[in-house]
Amino acid sequence: MGFIKANIEIANSFDMGMARRGRIEKSQIRKHEVDILVDTGAYNLSINENLAAQLGLEVIGAQSFELADGEIKKFPVAEPVEIRFKNRTTSCNPIILPGNTEMILGCIPLEDMDVVLDPRREVMELPPDRPYIAKKKLK
Repeated sequence: MGFIKANIEIANSFDMGMARRGRIEKSQIRKHEVDILVDTGAYNLSINENLAAQLGLEVIGAQSFELADGEIKKFPVAEPVEIRFKNRTTSCNPIILPGNTEMILGCIPLEDMDVVLDPRREVMELPPDRPYIAKKKLK
Protein backbone atom coordinates (compact mmCIF):
# COMPACT_ATOMS: atom_id res chain seq x y z
CA MET A 1 0.00 0.00 0.00
CA GLY A 2 1.10 3.50 -0.79
CA PHE A 3 -0.34 6.93 -0.42
CA ILE A 4 -3.80 8.08 -1.44
CA LYS A 5 -3.91 11.20 -3.56
CA ALA A 6 -7.08 12.90 -4.75
CA ASN A 7 -7.80 15.53 -7.34
CA ILE A 8 -9.86 18.28 -5.73
CA GLU A 9 -10.80 21.85 -6.50
CA ILE A 10 -10.14 24.52 -3.88
CA ALA A 11 -11.88 27.89 -4.28
CA ASN A 12 -11.89 31.18 -2.40
CA SER A 13 -15.19 31.11 -0.44
CA PHE A 14 -15.43 34.91 -0.40
CA ASP A 15 -15.30 34.92 -4.22
CA MET A 16 -17.94 32.17 -4.33
CA GLY A 17 -20.28 34.30 -2.22
CA MET A 18 -19.65 37.40 -4.33
CA ALA A 19 -20.47 35.42 -7.50
CA ARG A 20 -23.67 34.03 -5.95
CA ARG A 21 -24.73 37.62 -5.18
CA GLY A 22 -23.92 38.77 -8.71
CA ARG A 23 -21.09 41.09 -7.61
CA ILE A 24 -18.46 39.29 -9.68
CA GLU A 25 -18.62 36.94 -12.65
CA LYS A 26 -18.20 33.22 -12.00
CA SER A 27 -15.10 33.37 -14.18
CA GLN A 28 -13.52 35.71 -11.59
CA ILE A 29 -13.69 33.13 -8.78
CA ARG A 30 -10.15 32.31 -7.71
CA LYS A 31 -9.92 28.52 -7.68
CA HIS A 32 -7.33 25.88 -8.37
CA GLU A 33 -7.37 22.14 -9.05
CA VAL A 34 -4.78 20.21 -7.05
CA ASP A 35 -3.61 16.66 -6.49
CA ILE A 36 -3.52 16.43 -2.72
CA LEU A 37 -2.34 13.84 -0.20
CA VAL A 38 -5.26 12.31 1.71
CA ASP A 39 -4.38 11.66 5.35
CA THR A 40 -6.96 10.50 7.90
CA GLY A 41 -4.40 11.13 10.64
CA ALA A 42 -4.36 14.83 9.78
CA TYR A 43 -6.97 17.15 11.26
CA ASN A 44 -8.00 19.57 8.53
CA LEU A 45 -7.03 20.93 5.13
CA SER A 46 -3.44 22.14 4.92
CA ILE A 47 -2.45 24.17 1.87
CA ASN A 48 0.85 25.81 1.08
CA GLU A 49 1.68 29.52 0.88
CA ASN A 50 1.89 29.37 -2.92
CA LEU A 51 -1.71 28.18 -3.28
CA ALA A 52 -2.93 30.58 -0.58
CA ALA A 53 -1.44 33.46 -2.58
CA GLN A 54 -3.00 32.21 -5.86
CA LEU A 55 -6.40 32.06 -4.16
CA GLY A 56 -5.93 35.51 -2.59
CA LEU A 57 -6.55 34.23 0.94
CA GLU A 58 -6.10 36.43 3.98
CA VAL A 59 -4.64 35.05 7.20
CA ILE A 60 -7.21 35.34 10.00
CA GLY A 61 -5.26 33.82 12.87
CA ALA A 62 -2.83 31.13 13.95
CA GLN A 63 -3.10 27.84 15.80
CA SER A 64 -0.66 25.39 17.34
CA PHE A 65 -0.50 21.91 15.86
CA GLU A 66 1.32 18.74 16.82
CA LEU A 67 3.41 17.35 13.98
CA ALA A 68 3.92 13.64 13.29
CA ASP A 69 7.23 13.70 15.19
CA GLY A 70 5.57 15.22 18.29
CA GLU A 71 6.88 18.76 17.74
CA ILE A 72 4.36 21.53 18.48
CA LYS A 73 4.42 24.26 15.86
CA LYS A 74 2.26 27.32 15.19
CA PHE A 75 0.84 27.83 11.68
CA PRO A 76 -1.28 30.59 10.15
CA VAL A 77 -4.93 29.84 9.43
CA ALA A 78 -6.67 31.45 6.43
CA GLU A 79 -10.17 32.61 5.69
CA PRO A 80 -12.53 29.89 4.37
CA VAL A 81 -12.15 27.95 1.16
CA GLU A 82 -14.59 25.64 -0.59
CA ILE A 83 -13.39 22.14 -1.41
CA ARG A 84 -15.00 20.20 -4.25
CA PHE A 85 -14.54 16.50 -5.00
CA LYS A 86 -16.81 15.16 -7.75
CA ASN A 87 -20.34 16.10 -6.56
CA ARG A 88 -19.33 16.79 -2.92
CA THR A 89 -18.40 20.10 -1.37
CA THR A 90 -17.42 21.39 2.03
CA SER A 91 -15.78 24.50 3.39
CA CYS A 92 -13.13 25.04 6.02
CA ASN A 93 -10.41 27.38 7.20
CA PRO A 94 -7.16 25.93 5.83
CA ILE A 95 -3.89 25.76 7.69
CA ILE A 96 -1.12 27.43 5.69
CA LEU A 97 2.15 25.54 5.38
CA PRO A 98 5.38 27.23 4.28
CA GLY A 99 6.45 27.68 0.65
CA ASN A 100 5.55 24.87 -1.70
CA THR A 101 5.08 22.19 1.02
CA GLU A 102 2.94 19.18 0.08
CA MET A 103 -0.72 19.84 0.85
CA ILE A 104 -2.87 17.52 2.98
CA LEU A 105 -6.60 16.77 3.05
CA GLY A 106 -7.44 15.69 6.61
CA CYS A 107 -10.28 13.95 8.41
CA ILE A 108 -12.65 16.91 9.08
CA PRO A 109 -13.30 17.78 5.39
CA LEU A 110 -13.20 14.07 4.47
CA GLU A 111 -15.98 13.30 6.96
CA ASP A 112 -18.02 16.30 5.85
CA MET A 113 -17.88 15.25 2.19
CA ASP A 114 -18.78 11.64 3.09
CA VAL A 115 -16.12 9.99 0.95
CA VAL A 116 -14.49 6.60 1.28
CA LEU A 117 -10.85 5.68 0.93
CA ASP A 118 -9.67 2.51 -0.78
CA PRO A 119 -6.07 1.91 0.36
CA ARG A 120 -5.60 -1.11 -1.93
CA ARG A 121 -6.39 0.90 -5.04
CA GLU A 122 -5.00 4.11 -3.48
CA VAL A 123 -8.08 6.17 -4.36
CA MET A 124 -10.69 8.36 -2.72
CA GLU A 125 -14.19 7.82 -4.07
CA LEU A 126 -17.87 8.28 -3.34
CA PRO A 127 -19.60 5.58 -1.30
CA PRO A 128 -21.30 3.11 -3.69
CA ASP A 129 -24.49 3.06 -1.58
CA ARG A 130 -24.84 6.89 -1.61
CA PRO A 131 -23.12 8.33 -4.66
CA TYR A 132 -25.52 11.25 -5.17
CA ILE A 133 -25.82 12.86 -1.75
CA ALA A 134 -23.66 12.86 1.36
CA LYS A 135 -25.04 11.19 4.47
CA LYS A 136 -24.20 12.81 7.80
CA LYS A 137 -25.22 12.26 11.38
CA LEU A 138 -27.12 15.08 13.06
CA LYS A 139 -26.98 13.71 16.58
